[in-house]
Amino acid sequence: MTGPTPTRALRRTGAAVAAVAALALASACTGSTSGGANDDPNAETTITFWHGWSAPSEIKAIQGNIDAFEKAHPNIHVKAVSNITDDKINQALRAGGPNAPDVVSSFTTDNVGEFCGSRAFVDLSSFMKKSGIDAASTFPAPQLAYTQFEGNQCTLPLLSDAYGLYYNKKSFADAGISAPPRTMSELKADALKLTKTKGDGYAQLGFMPNYHGYESVVSHFAAMWSPTYFNDDGTSNVAKDPGLKAMYLWQKDLVDSLGGYQRLERYRNTFGDEFGSKNPFMTGQVAMAIDGEWRGGMIDDSDSDVDYGVAPFPVPDDQAAQYGKGYISGTVIGIASTSKKQNAAWELVRYLTTDTKAVVDFANVIHNVPSTQDSLASSDVDQNPAFQEFIKIAQNQDSNTTPSSPNGGAYQLTLQNVGYDYESGKNTDLQGALDKAAEQIDADIAQSQ
Repeated sequence: MTGPTPTRALRRTGAAVAAVAALALASACTGSTSGGANDDPNAETTITFWHGWSAPSEIKAIQGNIDAFEKAHPNIHVKAVSNITDDKINQALRAGGPNAPDVVSSFTTDNVGEFCGSRAFVDLSSFMKKSGIDAASTFPAPQLAYTQFEGNQCTLPLLSDAYGLYYNKKSFADAGISAPPRTMSELKADALKLTKTKGDGYAQLGFMPNYHGYESVVSHFAAMWSPTYFNDDGTSNVAKDPGLKAMYLWQKDLVDSLGGYQRLERYRNTFGDEFGSKNPFMTGQVAMAIDGEWRGGMIDDSDSDVDYGVAPFPVPDDQAAQYGKGYISGTVIGIASTSKKQNAAWELVRYLTTDTKAVVDFANVIHNVPSTQDSLASSDVDQNPAFQEFIKIAQNQDSNTTPSSPNGGAYQLTLQNVGYDYESGKNTDLQGALDKAAEQIDADIAQSQ
């Protein structure tokens, strides 16, 4: 098994930047499509499929599914193009023409709001209805949340990512801790117990809470409080949501309790690359880490001797009954509105996203979480106990995601900046910062429309 390529995995921490910088799509594509669903899906045809996977094992895996699809649909030939970024997607969809893709897969879920709002991708609702697919019963709720915007189901999930807690079993045993923490207060107590200082630094850190840490970003932490980012009318709710504020307070308390922002930052700067063999959890520099399902495969394939366990990330003490939930993200796939072969394109999208064997086989090879209810429940899914913990997180009814927005992940960038200033002490007025953030989010959305 292989972990995600850096471009794929980094979307979790850098997708908001890409969403803001890359997409000038709304004004360029709205109402400009020349495509349509008038083609005969039973006719001999060739469709172009763009995707972002680039590692040899990943390309082999997706090609295996394409081969199976072509065997089942001998009249439809698929030309697959790998290592495609959202920048390339946007350029092609703006330009249109014969070289534009028919089917597009993106790692950047934050861009779904723009893909849908600009009509760059077609609404798949009518295709699903025609095929007898009920989205609500086929896909888990978080996956549906990040694949649609304002009722426009312009993408579907194609494999998922779930976030949980990795913990060092030996460090736990040495510290006399018998089980992973289930609540935030237990996480704090364990993090303090597992931390070993060395001079003005650390020999081992129990947990790295800083927002510049690997995967320890606002959205991943906040999911444990199940915040409501937007009101029903689309305006920002971040200044009023009690869970979001509680998350910032919890993180700041943990930062201060573990030695303070500056001390933690100095230690963080000694960490190796997140996706290399010197990842701080894999080297034993940290005893607990928030991370996704791919980490287990990376550890197993590496020379690291860390004896690790996996559990759901802890929940707030007043939400102990919801232990088991987590943050969910993933890859999305849709049909370009410029495509003139949308019916044939739909056959490929339907196969890749709803055929249980196709979803399970692909998930097993690239070590990602399946994205349908049936594939999650399949006995053919990787039965590794650590991986199965992420299956459970993905199936948990309280797991959640960050909602789509018309200007991509701009609101997440705004909230991340609030976190940077608050954890470092640059801003001590959290409520005031959240009030300003809400105003900024609303202004940014208004400007984008």
